[in-house]
Amino acid sequence: MYLNLNSSTYTEVMIIYVDIDSTICYYDVKHGACDSQLDYASALPYMKRIEHINGLHDKGDVVIYWTARGTGTDDDWMLLTYNQLEKWGCKYHQLKTGKPVYDLLIDDRSAGPDVYFHDT
Repeated sequence: MYLNLNSSTYTEVMIIYVDIDSTICYYDVKHGACDSQLDYASALPYMKRIEHINGLHDKGDVVIYWTARGTGTDDDWMLLTYNQLEKWGCKYHQLKTGKPVYDLLIDDRSAGPDVYFHDT
């Protein structure tokens, strides 16, 4: 956290990294499809989740979307991803690629999307 000095009052601001696939969007795919089989262009937004993240942005938190799209293949998905975030009305400060590909993240400051969003 850091202090927001641009405000008339000092407030704590959170820096929030948000994944994209299976967090703010989903895919209508066959059961068992893995991430490497996803057609990113066919992603469908979870609008309630996006609205929640937009609310964090609106209250002054720093929102950074961070995706592993292209990390394992070296394909550049930045323009498609940017256009999707714009189309879905996502509010954010930065879009980053290069998130590592992993099967499990163990971290004291993480929450899976179904837990965080309470399955919205």
